[in-house]
Amino acid sequence: MEITVQWIRTSWTKESRGEEAASRRNAAPGGFALPHDAAPFAHVIRMHECDGFEPHYSREDLSKVDVQFREADGLRLRVFPRVQPLFGLPPRQRRPPGVRLVPGQWVRWQLNYRFSSALGIRGWSYWLDTFNIAYGPVNTDVFLSTPPVFIDEHGPLR
Repeated sequence: MEITVQWIRTSWTKESRGEEAASRRNAAPGGFALPHDAAPFAHVIRMHECDGFEPHYSREDLSKVDVQFREADGLRLRVFPRVQPLFGLPPRQRRPPGVRLVPGQWVRWQLNYRFSSALGIRGWSYWLDTFNIAYGPVNTDVFLSTPPVFIDEHGPLR
């Protein structure tokens, strides 16, 4: 069965935590239209503070995406994002279990991270990873709509 993955990483520093910059960052979409040849590759979008959160597109092999997939009898797909690196996580109670998708279903899963330099010399930096994952054939605008399954793993960033 076909698996379609869109991985959006938004990165910023403390400079984008103020009103205007944070508004620009928060206005970034949670999903983009897919290129016509998206599967079997991951459609990867990177947005950085340094260029005003303009999206930069690329393709990656599915094995390079930090998501665990397990298919069962072509009837269900278990999806579970790996958390890497562990030192970048804000404190969380516990992680939710993996999501099981049926053909034609998709999930949006968001995780955020917080980092400091090794010696604490530079300020904090932050990531938001958004994984849009569909099981089965989809059209190019599937991730532009409201997700039927949404997992929010945002932790406090301080």
